[in-house]
Amino acid sequence: MKAIRIHQHGGPEVLRYEEVPDPVAGPDEVLVQVRACALNHLDIFVRQGLPGIALPHIPGADVAGVIAEVGAQVQGLSQGQRIIVNPSLSCGHCEYCIQGQDSLCDSYRILGEQVDGGYAEYLAVPADNVHLIPDGFSFEEAAAVPLVYQTAWRLLVSRAQLKAGEDILILGAGGGVASAAIQIAKLCGARVWATSSSSVKLERARELGVDVLINYKTSDFAKEIRRLTDKRGVDVVLDNVGEATWEQSLRSLAKNGRLVTCGATSGPRPPTDIRLVFWRQLQIFGSTMANRHEFSEVLRLVWQGKLKPVVDRSFPLGEAAAAQRALEAGEHFGKLVLVP
Repeated sequence: MKAIRIHQHGGPEVLRYEEVPDPVAGPDEVLVQVRACALNHLDIFVRQGLPGIALPHIPGADVAGVIAEVGAQVQGLSQGQRIIVNPSLSCGHCEYCIQGQDSLCDSYRILGEQVDGGYAEYLAVPADNVHLIPDGFSFEEAAAVPLVYQTAWRLLVSRAQLKAGEDILILGAGGGVASAAIQIAKLCGARVWATSSSSVKLERARELGVDVLINYKTSDFAKEIRRLTDKRGVDVVLDNVGEATWEQSLRSLAKNGRLVTCGATSGPRPPTDIRLVFWRQLQIFGSTMANRHEFSEVLRLVWQGKLKPVVDRSFPLGEAAAAQRALEAGEHFGKLVLVP
């Protein structure tokens, strides 16, 4: 089969479109013919180099496709079914898995990070990670869901416990997690604030339901929030930017406010004025992916049309380097998708 593989870490030029051996499904797995694989910043971090990744490696966490083969021990699934894959891989028997907290698993892995992923024509995955796609959804739309929607759901609903009537600031309105979080926050009944450096992206964010738009290129968003809220601040901030925005995010919070984070795309070591944290009694929550119950809840809302995946555009699989360049440049609103 054809796949995109990394043989060394570096820029987009290290992504090779080449022939690789076909994967074989184990007894409790299904072989998926990949029809769409959405990009994530995780793919860029993997390409640039993360600990514990064996080379050569196939990236890609977000997969939608068709079941090509079913393992001997798999029940309830059959060849030809249209499916989406939960990219969270857990052991099922450690103390955290027993508690239903899959993403805290002692041997937690993500498809396309620690194991080969979906930048390929075929992929073998555990049958327990497969969910059916109902009629009316394209493979591209389905592939835009898994990583960002489960991440945003756990951040806002499980960790921040966002409530109706609260104010939430979401940074980087054009990103995948942000576009998912905007919809989830509106579903929770919150008033949504969002930042971007692009007026076009801010208008797209308004279409998703954002109430207050701030262009961080033309104003300091923390100062603007303090001004617009009469120095109160917002109840929740979702910051997956990291080093470049951390201090402003903390200063945007109201007393007893909550900051939730799932990433550090601009760097992992921001300055923090600890006095601000304890004097304003702020709460900081980290989060990674979601558990199986949360993932299922997100899918239910997507299939019901209450959450709508946002696809910017698609690229042929062989143009993965161009797709990643577009992702790094921020030339998108929503998800970029590879199509084998």
